[in-house]
Amino acid sequence: MTDPTRPPATYDDLRAVYIDCTLKRSPELSHTQGLMDHSIDLMRTQGVGVDVIRFVDHDVATGVYPDMRDHGWDTDAWPDDIWPLIDAADILVIGGPLWLGDNASITRKLIERLYAMSGLFNDRGQYVYYGKTGGAIITGNEDGIKHASMAILYSLQHIGFVIPPAADAGWIGEVGPGPSYLDPGSGGPENDFTNRNTTFMTWNLLHLARMLKDAGGIPAYGNLRKKWDEGEHFGYDANPEYR
Repeated sequence: MTDPTRPPATYDDLRAVYIDCTLKRSPELSHTQGLMDHSIDLMRTQGVGVDVIRFVDHDVATGVYPDMRDHGWDTDAWPDDIWPLIDAADILVIGGPLWLGDNASITRKLIERLYAMSGLFNDRGQYVYYGKTGGAIITGNEDGIKHASMAILYSLQHIGFVIPPAADAGWIGEVGPGPSYLDPGSGGPENDFTNRNTTFMTWNLLHLARMLKDAGGIPAYGNLRKKWDEGEHFGYDANPEYR
């Protein structure tokens, strides 16, 4: 029987990428990063290799193609600096702030660039994100954590990520002007609800990533685009009335 007081597995062969979609360039303080750091620290204590990216610090072009330099942009950090880290990772966590109750523009830009790669395939012929897990972390001073997380997690699963239970966490202060997460007296770092959700999200990402890696990813039968295009429909009958 599994001991509920100890991790059920080891995770030191896993890799995770945390992308902070704050609107503020380094070295400005990012409250979103402050909350993400708790999840990052927990993963690192389990030996997970973690890369942390502040998306706005990189000259990433706008668009939905793998390399926007092929579509009129002079520079695009995405294919050379950002994408290799995501491609190599087992876990992706997207963090960002709330503005007007929704994800900020940088978060949407990241989602669009992730979508740009979704037509690529892994070495089994599946869409490239199959076998990866995803989560979301949100901070702000207004309502919208669940709405923003819903948009992120829907987008991730749509392009191939697997989403574990309770895959989002966040903190908001009093609605309206007031302290942000890392501000003195905000209560954010001490908030038990936020800390619990962040911890549960982190462990569920680890557990699911472990399960997927040990299983060799998602089974390939029934989800191979090339096979479908060649006429293999994996048991689907488009004309059931003729059975």
